[in-house]
This record gives sequence, C-alpha cells and structure tokens, in this order.
Amino acid sequence: MKMNEDFLKSMKDAFELLRTKGPQEATAAVQRALSGNNANQAHADHAQAPYTPPNVNEWTQAWTQAQTQASPVPRAPAAPAFDADTPGTFSTHMFSNAAGQRQYKLYVPAVYSAEPLPLIVMLHGCTQNADDFAAGTRMNEMAERHGFIVVYPNQTHAANHSKCWNWFKPTDQQRDQGEPSLIAGITREVMGRYRVDPARVYVAGLSAGGAMADIMLKTSPDLYAAAGVHSGLPYGSAKDLPSALGAMKGGKTQRNRARGAPQRPLIVFHGDADATVHPSNAAEIMASFDAGTTTVSAQSGAASSQRTYTRQRHVAANGVEAEYWSIHGAGHAWSGGSQRGSYTDPSGPDAADEMLKFFLAHPRRD
Repeated sequence: MKMNEDFLKSMKDAFELLRTKGPQEATAAVQRALSGNNANQAHADHAQAPYTPPNVNEWTQAWTQAQTQASPVPRAPAAPAFDADTPGTFSTHMFSNAAGQRQYKLYVPAVYSAEPLPLIVMLHGCTQNADDFAAGTRMNEMAERHGFIVVYPNQTHAANHSKCWNWFKPTDQQRDQGEPSLIAGITREVMGRYRVDPARVYVAGLSAGGAMADIMLKTSPDLYAAAGVHSGLPYGSAKDLPSALGAMKGGKTQRNRARGAPQRPLIVFHGDADATVHPSNAAEIMASFDAGTTTVSAQSGAASSQRTYTRQRHVAANGVEAEYWSIHGAGHAWSGGSQRGSYTDPSGPDAADEMLKFFLAHPRRD
C-alpha cells in the first residue's frame, strides 16, 4: 500500500515540532495524524477517496522516514566483504531463533590461535550497517593490533524502516525476548564456534545501538563483562515512539532512577552539542553511580585540532566502576572515528581506543 502523502507530511511536521518546540507538541501532532484530523487534510478535500488513517506500521515507517529525510547523513561506501571464514577475514553469517533472524558480520584477527580471545559485540546506529560501522569505528583494525574478535549484528529494514535497533519497544527491552534474545544468541553462537574468553565479552553501540548496548548490559550481566554507550539513551527511558521522541529531546517523563546498584562497569561517550540525542541522556545512564564517588578531570585534546573533553571517573557504592566522557562541541557522531564511515567525528578523542582500554581492564570476575 502506498503511504498517504498527507500523513507523511504530518509526521515530518511532527518531527520538526520535536526539534523546535518539544515532545508534547510533537506527540500531539502524531495523535492528530493517527486520528486523521491533520491540518493537511484540508488540502485533500478534492480527493476522490476518503482519507483512511494509516496503521501502526505505516506510522512507524512515516516517523523513521521523516527523521531520515530531516537529517540526511552522507553514507560511506561499504567495506569489502570476504567470504572465507578464516582468521584475518570479515565473514557473513545468519542467526535465527523464535524472535526472528538477523545477519551478522564477524571479524577474526590473524593472531587467532589456541589462546582464548576477548569478544566485542558492536551495535550500529540508525541507517548504518555492519560494514559502515566497522569502517567508522576502525574496530577491525584494532582487533588485529590488540588481538580480539569483533561481531556486528545487522538490524533489518523490515524490523525498523531506518534500521534502528528498537530500544524503545517493551518487548525489545527484556531478557530472552525480541532483539535482546537475537543479540545474546549471536554472542553465544560466536562463543560456541570460536575460542572466546567468557570473562572478557563486551558490548558497545552508537545512538540506537548505544541504547541497546545498555539494555544488553542490564538484562544479561551474566554474559557481558562491561558495556560502552556512545550517544545513546538509558535502559527503560521509553516505551513507544512518542516517549522515544521525548527521551531523545531530553524529556524525563519515562526516567526511572530506581534501577538499583549497577552490576557491571560502563563507559559512556556523548557530545555536549548533540542535537539528535540530548546529552542529558548520558547523565541519566550514569545515575546509578551517583551514590558512590566521582573524580572529574578536565583535559585538553592531545593536539590543537582535537576537541577538548571532560572525563568523569565513577565508583558506585558497591565498587563497580564507570567513566563518562563529555566531548565539547561534538554532535551526534562516533568520537575519533574514520571518515570512511557515517556518523563519525575524527577530531574527537578516540572512543574505540578508550573503550578497549576500559574493557580489557574490567574482565568479569564472578
């Protein structure tokens, strides 16, 4: 079915209201569009067929399409794919379970041998894919230098029109359900096929992937030793699309600080000029560490061309450690990434390198 053009325009208007006024106005516009009472209907009075409100799938498609069109990002060419499933190659696999199926890309470094290696699960952001994310973060190059395995689950267009991980859906925020079951299943499949150190399995992501990384850490602390969240949102910050819009804008209606003491270490990166996911989300992710101690160090970039940043080191009351890097003047992009990938900021501190240092210093000890 071809999407009603007036409805799509209403969704674009709603997204613009989110950006300029706030989630309350945007949500009201969404509700008007769903009920068929949008302002653009007046221009369609001459149409032969009566207006029919679109269903929820069309609503999702319209919202994600409007978001993508409102904030176009140059796409990097996909990195070459390799078919051989041998060390030093980037191979393609498929995983299936009761929740569906997802393709994933796997990088096994040439140094892979008899000794078990760490594993890092990388979750891409909206409109990205595994090849794009690998190119932008340069994580495969780091795997070759430092000796670890990297797996990149791929979100599908069918699951989300903009290939975002569905961090805002209740089913996709629970252990052994929806997308968390797929990501955990991919993780376990790689652990079963390769020599992986089970005490050094980590998860990281950008934007929607960052939000999903926090979900994975909270719902599967027995699987992941630590997580890295870049420009993401906290677990439980939304329950549907309207509340997701509010959370991205910095609204606190869905915030829930009563999540208990943190179980695993966490490192967070966020640009303080991010206009897509408000920086207040990073502070909310760190909220569970508030009862402990915090050391703040304001540091300049290593060179005049590098962005400055402030790093906070937290130790929760139960001894779990965390770091929060606020990158000054940075927008919605992977800090220190390569321009070969989308959503990267080469002038920032190297988030991939700092995440790796943090991960390897925090193996799972129970």
